[in-house]
Amino acid sequence: MATIPHVAVLVETSRSYGRGMLRGLRRYLSEHGPWSVFMELRALESEVPSWLRTWKGDGILTRTTSQATADAIRRLGVPTVELRATKLAHSFPFVGVNNAAMGQMVAEHLIERGFVRFGVWRIESEVFFQERCDNFQRSVEEKGFSCSVFPPRGMKPTKNWETQQARLTRWIDGLEKPVGILACNDQLGYWVLDACRRANVAVPEQAAVVGVENDETLCTMAEPPLSSVCFNAELIGYAATELLDRLMRGETAPSEPILVDPVGIVTRQSSDIVAMEDTDLAAAVRFIRENACEGISVNEVLQKVPISRTALERKMRAVLKRSPKAEITRLQLERVKQLLVETDLSLTQIAGKSGFRYPQYMVEVFKKWFGETPGTYRSRNTL
Repeated sequence: MATIPHVAVLVETSRSYGRGMLRGLRRYLSEHGPWSVFMELRALESEVPSWLRTWKGDGILTRTTSQATADAIRRLGVPTVELRATKLAHSFPFVGVNNAAMGQMVAEHLIERGFVRFGVWRIESEVFFQERCDNFQRSVEEKGFSCSVFPPRGMKPTKNWETQQARLTRWIDGLEKPVGILACNDQLGYWVLDACRRANVAVPEQAAVVGVENDETLCTMAEPPLSSVCFNAELIGYAATELLDRLMRGETAPSEPILVDPVGIVTRQSSDIVAMEDTDLAAAVRFIRENACEGISVNEVLQKVPISRTALERKMRAVLKRSPKAEITRLQLERVKQLLVETDLSLTQIAGKSGFRYPQYMVEVFKKWFGETPGTYRSRNTL
C-alpha cells in the first residue's frame, strides 16, 4: 500500500481568516491528495499541543503565536510552512498577506471619498500590525496628507478596556474632522466605532472607519457596520499547502515570503460616504461612483451636476488627482478585478457588467493600467 503524507495543521478554527485558509487546504487536497491530516479545534492563542512533542509526521502548516510552539515545531525537524507573520525566532518559510498592498488600498479607498485628514491605530505587538499601519501612513503621506497616530508616542499601554476607550475617545475627539481612520484589525475597528459614539462623532460623516480581515461577525455587529479589507484567505491556504507539498518532496524553501494581495475592501456603512466640502464636486463624484459601471460618459455627469467641464476637471484633479474620465475608468477596472476573482464569468460578460462596450478594449485598458492581462490577473488571484 502506498504511503501518504502525514501532516499536522495548527491553524485556528475560531476566526474567519483561519477557516478561509483551511478551505484552501481542502481545495488543494481535493486536487492533489490524499494526505492524512491531523486537526483539532483551536483558538489563535491555544497552547502547544501535548502530542506535538512525540508526533511522527512529514510536515506542518502553522500559525504560530508563541516561541514555545515555534521551538517545539523546530525540534521535530520536519518541513514547516508559517502562515502568520511574526517576531518569533524561527526560519520557517512564510505565506501570507501583502500588507504593503493592503495599506495602499485603504489609503486610496479613503482618499477617493474625499478625505484629506487621516488617523491610524498602531499596534507594536505584531509584525503584520506594524506593516499595515506603516504602509497606510506612508501611502497617505506620499499623497501630501498627514496622518495622526494612536496611541501618541510615550503613552503607556493598558489592559483595562475602559481606560483604553477613554484614551481612544479623547484622541478621536481631538482629530480635525472629517477624518478617515484605519484600524489595523476588525476588533480595533469595532472599538474605534464605540469611541466615536462616546465622543459624539458621526460615522461616516465626521469619521470614516476601515478595519482589516473582514470578520463577518465583528463587522456586522459593529454600529454602524464596519467596512473592512477582505483577504484572499483561501488562496493563501492553497499556496501554503502547495509549498508544503513541494518541501516534503525535497525542494528548497523559497528565500522570500510568498505574499498574496487582498481581494479588496468590503464597503459597509462606516466608510460609505463622499466627504467633500464642495457640494457640486461631491455630487459629481457620487454620481460617478454609483453609475460608472453603467458605461456613463463625462457628458452624462455634467447633465446631472450644475458645473462646467473645465471646473469639474480642475476640482477633481485637485482633490482626487485624476480627471473625471480617469475616475470612471478606475471604478470600472476595480469592478473588473472583483469579477475576475469572485466569478467564473467570461471576459465578454465581465465587460458588460463593468461598463465596457467592447471586451477587447477592456483588455487593452486593463493591461495599460495594471501591466498584465485580465487572464493573468485572474490566474494569479484565484485557485
